[in-house]
Amino acid sequence: MRDYEIVYIFGPELEEEQVNEKLERFHGLLTGANGGEITATDHWGRRQLAYEVERQNSGYYVVEHFRAPGEALPEFERALKLDESVLRYLVVVNEGDLPTTPVPPRERRDDESEDEAEG
Repeated sequence: MRDYEIVYIFGPELEEEQVNEKLERFHGLLTGANGGEITATDHWGRRQLAYEVERQNSGYYVVEHFRAPGEALPEFERALKLDESVLRYLVVVNEGDLPTTPVPPRERRDDESEDEAEG
């Protein structure tokens, strides 16, 4: 079993109770016969989208962490694709925090301003 993180963006018309009902259905696909477990759920609520998705300008965001075998993901993702209230989702392998920053900060020379050093 591996650790995963998923971000769901549901349609803005859904209330938190309706989102929870959908999440319970999705959790059943991961935890049922597959033996996975949901380790954390964080409701971010309604947020503005960066760009219009399916004629929507906002969405209801939920972030979850879960453990599941890789064989459980195809059926889980198929159910997400078929659910019309899921605008977008992204599942990634959660490998923990990065031990260092991906790009080390560049040292500033004496003859340049802070803005030039960052860009």
